[in-house]
Amino acid sequence: MLTKDELPFCPVATTVGLIGNKWKLLILRNLLATPNRFNEFRKTIPGISQKVLTDNLRSMENDGIIVRTVYAEVPPRVEYSLSELGETMRPIIAAMEQWGNGYQEIYKKNDEEAQ
Repeated sequence: MLTKDELPFCPVATTVGLIGNKWKLLILRNLLATPNRFNEFRKTIPGISQKVLTDNLRSMENDGIIVRTVYAEVPPRVEYSLSELGETMRPIIAAMEQWGNGYQEIYKKNDEEAQ
């Protein structure tokens, strides 16, 4: 988690800093539906490398957005899920989805009219 001195002055900048890259948003998208294992992320997020996925998961865990659970099994099973703090992002992501759907509809309508 960021220290008080590391937090940006602007609350929007804080949010963007925590989830504002495409990989973190796609990780959140997955976790809003269900907890995921590492390889599930790799299958459902095309183009993400193992290193980038690992770095983003660690960052989100350090920021308190996700929880990493290791199960004592052979072979060990690791599962990622939203933390209580991460769950509070549901309405933010839902609003982004709603806005994106509206934008796509406008774009499609304009594209159809142009043809």
